[in-house]
Amino acid sequence: MKNYKLAVVGATGVVGQKMIEVLNERKLPISEYVFFASCRSAGKSLRFGDDVYSVKELNEDSLKDNFDFALFSAGGETALKYAPIAAENGCVVIDNSSAFRMYDDVPLIVPEVNPDDITKHKGIIANPNCSTIQAVCALKPLDDAFKIKRIVYSTYQAVSGAGSKGIHDLENGIKDYCQNFDEEKISDSECCKTANYTLEKFKYPIFNNCLPHIDSFLDNGYTKEEEKMINETRKILRKPGLAITATTVRVPVFNSHCESINIEFEKEFELEEVFNVLKEAPGVIVEDDFQNELYAIPTSVSGHNEVFVSRIRRDFSIENGLNIWVVADNIRKGAASNAVQILENLIPTA
Repeated sequence: MKNYKLAVVGATGVVGQKMIEVLNERKLPISEYVFFASCRSAGKSLRFGDDVYSVKELNEDSLKDNFDFALFSAGGETALKYAPIAAENGCVVIDNSSAFRMYDDVPLIVPEVNPDDITKHKGIIANPNCSTIQAVCALKPLDDAFKIKRIVYSTYQAVSGAGSKGIHDLENGIKDYCQNFDEEKISDSECCKTANYTLEKFKYPIFNNCLPHIDSFLDNGYTKEEEKMINETRKILRKPGLAITATTVRVPVFNSHCESINIEFEKEFELEEVFNVLKEAPGVIVEDDFQNELYAIPTSVSGHNEVFVSRIRRDFSIENGLNIWVVADNIRKGAASNAVQILENLIPTA
């Protein structure tokens, strides 16, 4: 079997580091790894397996060096500039940014959902948004069985989805609260209202808050994150006219996104059928026993590659309606392991 040469672009970021962790776990037939980052991180040492690598600075010549594959996790601007250079030199790029997701000739892939689309690539494959990935893992088998008519997304997204700066904002908020804790003021409306530290990512403190604002606002009042979920779901499910609405919220949780998904089907269903469909779905774990208060939560899901589904129940307000609660590690399944799974699907046919 051929051994392959792989580049990881954005290797020192939150997702890039998780990609390296997942690659180390999977033991793919890759003979040479090269790790790239911006000039700020170039020269740093990075451990992979038993070896220590020096991170290289990414430039226009970096990806001309006969790479078979490249995992990109360095933002949209970097992807737009460097991914085409890699593809032109025979490298297949798996990009984690939003740069190419809605291009007609770029497959948007979740391996459990649309693996057949992987071979349609022309040198670039897009990794979907983290919140979209976990949603469609649960939605695709349900759509196959009952035909989805409408989706209402409400998300509760962890700060790790905002990168290291988002994590720092929550960490600093906790530290600030602990340092200034006053039991007599714990119920004071002014408590935690302002930050006594510099916010690196969010406009408002994320500690003790929920922020209904992920990515920038559009003219129609939606955010880009909400638009991503709507458009990416339609593309992956191959339903361009599917009725979808979304509200995405950042919550003071370090890792793993939660989603409340309301679904309206065209076909009638029995709840037992829904459970069976989800239990048989690839990459999905049903964790639902309300009588014993068993359901998926971020702290139990973090570190897993699977998507967990709970609170499965009929929506009695509409005909053929269903509610589900979907939780997944947004850095693993929502980014790193999904990209590595795509790579695994490419290797046997490369």
